[in-house]
Amino acid sequence: MTLEEVAEQIVSMEIRGAGRIARAAAQALLDHSVSSSLPDLQSYQKEMMRAADLIASARPTAVSLPNAVNIISRQLKSAASLPEAKAGLEKRARDFITLSEYAVTRIGDIGARHIRDGDVVMTHCNSEAALNCILTAHRQGMDIEVYATEVRPRNQGHITIKTLSDAGIKTNFIVDSAARTYMKEVDICITGADAITVNGSVINKIGTAQIALAAKEARVSFLVAAETYKFAPRTILGERILIEERPPGEVLADEISKSLPYVTVRNPTFDVTPAEYVDLIITEQGVIPPEMAYTIIKEHLQWSMDDLCTDYPYCEEE
Repeated sequence: MTLEEVAEQIVSMEIRGAGRIARAAAQALLDHSVSSSLPDLQSYQKEMMRAADLIASARPTAVSLPNAVNIISRQLKSAASLPEAKAGLEKRARDFITLSEYAVTRIGDIGARHIRDGDVVMTHCNSEAALNCILTAHRQGMDIEVYATEVRPRNQGHITIKTLSDAGIKTNFIVDSAARTYMKEVDICITGADAITVNGSVINKIGTAQIALAAKEARVSFLVAAETYKFAPRTILGERILIEERPPGEVLADEISKSLPYVTVRNPTFDVTPAEYVDLIITEQGVIPPEMAYTIIKEHLQWSMDDLCTDYPYCEEE
């Protein structure tokens, strides 16, 4: 599959889920580098920076995508030779894929410790990390039950309930707007994240914030499962994360929209859950309160302020 094809599949949500998107981007850059036959270092650097820009711009909100691209390409400009540049980028891409997969497993192990035998868990969207917490608890012999939301308009909840059913977990499938109604039956909420800001706010699939609000009202713990590369370094500089708005046809058929000239369909893909609604964030490095997001960005992502300003190859002209 070409780099352009992978980018298009990310845009069209054929590839979806922040972790899967990041790994797909890493694999696309790896394949693009391996297949390149450019004659010199400068040509290779220019082409791989173009490739990084293309793949990183496929989805504007899931910070795992630009973080993955940055991790893989960050030493591209400093390479002294073409073989060094190629070998370095390809090693970082392979390492990122391996570590990303490990992170999901590790988060599942850690997250399962926060689920008790007999718990009823609510989850939203289709997060690898959040689901792995639930699946790991089930594999450890815990008797658990899940409430999973539909996740309109793209219905990612259908993927979630199949995964849970295949694992033999008792699951209740509800429409998004029923979350508050059933919160009184829930012991713990676990969702994923597409991005986490420096102040611990969580950007995740639309509907997450209202579930977190309902959980806080009902005094139900709200946990977020997220790999460290989903933390957003540039929010240290005050940069806001762009909330992607997708085509209205996902919500209302175009032929119907055309017959309603005074109706505007709004289709934001994500919302922002304030840090005060989040009890804990589960990462592969351990469990932190949301106010420690800064520590993850500074220590585990290992970005300096100079990096934030200059090391994004696709933001270089900003």
